[in-house]
Amino acid sequence: MFMPLGPLINAGSIVAGALLGIALGARLPERMRTIVFQGLGLCTLVIGMQMAFKTAAPVILIFSILIGGISGEGLHLEERFLKLGDRLKKQLKSANPRFTEGLVNATVLFCIGAMAILGSFDEGLRGDRTIVMSKSIMDGFAAVALASAYGLGVACAAVPLILYQGALVLFAGFLQPWLEPEVMNELTAAGGLMVVGIGINLLNLTQIRLTNLLPALPLVILFSLVAL
Repeated sequence: MFMPLGPLINAGSIVAGALLGIALGARLPERMRTIVFQGLGLCTLVIGMQMAFKTAAPVILIFSILIGGISGEGLHLEERFLKLGDRLKKQLKSANPRFTEGLVNATVLFCIGAMAILGSFDEGLRGDRTIVMSKSIMDGFAAVALASAYGLGVACAAVPLILYQGALVLFAGFLQPWLEPEVMNELTAAGGLMVVGIGINLLNLTQIRLTNLLPALPLVILFSLVAL
């Protein structure tokens, strides 16, 4: 059976970066941790907006986010994920009060976006890991910054990443025909809005329940296939 090596490398870079971030974060006074959060929030907003502006069909994006959010609220996805995160926190005996928040934000950041999908497709179809290796380097540095603020929860985001990207690698041949460039642009835009949400959460402007927006991702693919 084909081994999806790329997701394992990507996950390893996240864990390594997170452990380094935890070590650095423990040495930072509270005022420096605050500025780290604020700097991360601002940078994340910019990255998310760049992704969101890729949309060529704002109506598809709006309907996907609204219907996806309603679906996520109805399914109580955020509550289920938070319970899972709290259970994991107890098992790891983490004292960081932001463990679960870090797990949620890091999972959304690392798992959505074009590089996660295209890199997995390149590995699954052609054995080319160039994109996923580039993503691994970027995610490793991002994990350093996130973990300095959020702690061990960031490292645990490696688990859903392996499951998600591993599935994309294994089923790349089946999924690729459905994800044409126009569809990928709308998917990237929807993911970008969620990345903007991470930035807003980091800045404590409000608390967006990002997990409840995840159904928007399959919906934006469906609507794009029908409309574009």
